[in-house]
Amino acid sequence: MKQPKDSQVIAGKAKPRGRFPHYKRAGDFIHISGTSSRRPDDSFEGVQVDEMGVTQLDICAQTHAVIENIRDILSEAGAELNDLVSLTTYLVNMNDFGGYNETYAKFFDYDGPSRTTVAVHQLPHPHLLIEIQAVAYKPRETKNA
Repeated sequence: MKQPKDSQVIAGKAKPRGRFPHYKRAGDFIHISGTSSRRPDDSFEGVQVDEMGVTQLDICAQTHAVIENIRDILSEAGAELNDLVSLTTYLVNMNDFGGYNETYAKFFDYDGPSRTTVAVHQLPHPHLLIEIQAVAYKPRETKNA
């Protein structure tokens, strides 16, 4: 099996909006940069804009997409969602906490990662309701000598 890189911008995922990787490995820990519902084509999951320009934002759809994006990043790093040890979630509006929590519970239970959720003034795009930063613990595979 190919050994995952120590840090990587992952082909096929939305390119970071800055000079930083999707993840950085430090020993047995994998640090996931803040991740949103942005798709590789720079559109966003959980966003609908009608012909009049009225925007509908869906916290459940965005939360689901963020966690799936984190799953994909972890896979590239050789890990899985159950390797997560800590999450920090940034919500633009704490009124979205219920929908976020409901969707989060479809992926994790009390055995999941520790979690902190904070409200922020804004995220890098006005269509974003949520961003999650994560840390996973996945010991490197060692080769027997």
